[in-house]
Amino acid sequence: MTAQSPPPLTLETARDLQRLLRAEVGPGLSERELDAVEARFGFTFSADHRVFLAAGLPHGSRSWPDWRNGDPEDLAEWLSQPVEGVLFDVEHNSFWHPAWSPRPAETSDALQIARSELATVPQLVPIYSHRYLPGTAGECGHPVLSVHQTDIIIYGNDLSDYVRHEFTGRASRLLAHATVGFWSYFVNGGPGIDVTAPTPHTPYAVSAHEAIEYMRMLALERLIGRQHHPHQLIEAGLTALVLGVETESLPLLAGLSRTEHESADALFDQVLAELGLPEGLPGDDTDIPWEAARWELVRWWLRLIANGSLAPGAGGDVITYEGWGALARPQSLQRLVDEVDAYNDEWDAIQRRTREQAIVTEAERLLAGPWPPLD
Repeated sequence: MTAQSPPPLTLETARDLQRLLRAEVGPGLSERELDAVEARFGFTFSADHRVFLAAGLPHGSRSWPDWRNGDPEDLAEWLSQPVEGVLFDVEHNSFWHPAWSPRPAETSDALQIARSELATVPQLVPIYSHRYLPGTAGECGHPVLSVHQTDIIIYGNDLSDYVRHEFTGRASRLLAHATVGFWSYFVNGGPGIDVTAPTPHTPYAVSAHEAIEYMRMLALERLIGRQHHPHQLIEAGLTALVLGVETESLPLLAGLSRTEHESADALFDQVLAELGLPEGLPGDDTDIPWEAARWELVRWWLRLIANGSLAPGAGGDVITYEGWGALARPQSLQRLVDEVDAYNDEWDAIQRRTREQAIVTEAERLLAGPWPPLD
C-alpha cells in the first residue's frame, strides 16, 4: 500500500468517474457476479476496482473487459498478458529479474525458470486496454500500471486519478510509486519507464551553448516537479566543464564521487544561479500549471526523440503525461498521442519498431512547424 492511501472509493464517486468515460456503462456487477468472476478466473479484484465495477460496467468497446458477457477465452488471455509479456522479453530481449536464480544458457531452461517464478507474482487485473490494477483483495489506493512487456509505467496514482488522466487529460501532480512486489521493480528502478521518474535520456551536448541549454532544460523539469538522478546532474556538470563552460561551482559538481551524490542537487542549484539561468525561467501565471515551461519541455522532449537521445515510446509517454495531459489535451499533440497509444497497444516486435518510427516522424513534423503548435 502507499504511505498515505487515498480514501476508499465509494459507489457515488465511482459513478461520477464513469460519467467521464467514452463508453457505454451498464448495470454494475452484483456481489455474486463479482465473486463468480474471481472464482472462474482465479484472481481477486482490489477493493476500489470492485466498487468501480459494482457502480457500473463499462462496455461497448474491445478496450473494456466485459466481466459479465465477455468471451471467457478473451478475458483469460487479457489476464495473462502481463506475464506473457515478461516471458516474451525473457525469450527475445534478454530480460532476467535480478532476484531470480542465475539465468541458464539455454533459452528453454530460462523460460521454464521464469514461468515458475512468474506463477508466484501478484496478479494484475485489466481495467481498460493495457492498463492494470493489482488484484489484492481488500486493498485500495494502488497506482494503475500501463503494461507492455517489461515497459511498465504508472498511469495514475490510484483508480480515480487514472480515470481522470486517461479520459480527461487531468491527473494529480503528486508522485506515486508502484506498491506491489515484482511489478514495482519495473517502475521503481527496473527497465520499464515510469512517467513520474527521471526522464530516461542520454546527454547530447557537443558545444558550450548546448551544455548550458541542457542544464536549463533540467532546471525546467525540476520546475514542474520532475525528479533527477544525482548522476544526471553530475554528468550535465561534467559535460559543461569539458565543453568550456566556466562557473565557480561547476568543477565541484562535476567532481562529485558516488559517495557524495547527496550534494548534487545543491551544487546544481549553485551552478544554475552562477549562470543566471533561474532569472530566465518562465513563471507560473496561467490557469494551467507551468504552461510555458511545459510547452518548452515538450519541444525539448520531441528534439530528444528526433535525435535519438530518448526512446520514442518512453518519450511519448512523458509527453503524453506531462505535456498533452497537463496542457488540457491540445489538439495539436493529439496525433502524437495517438501514435504513442498505438505503439503501447502493439505486441508484435516488428510492428512496434514501425510504430516507433511513426512517433519519430510525428516529432519531426511538430518541430518543423510553429511553436507552440497551432490547434
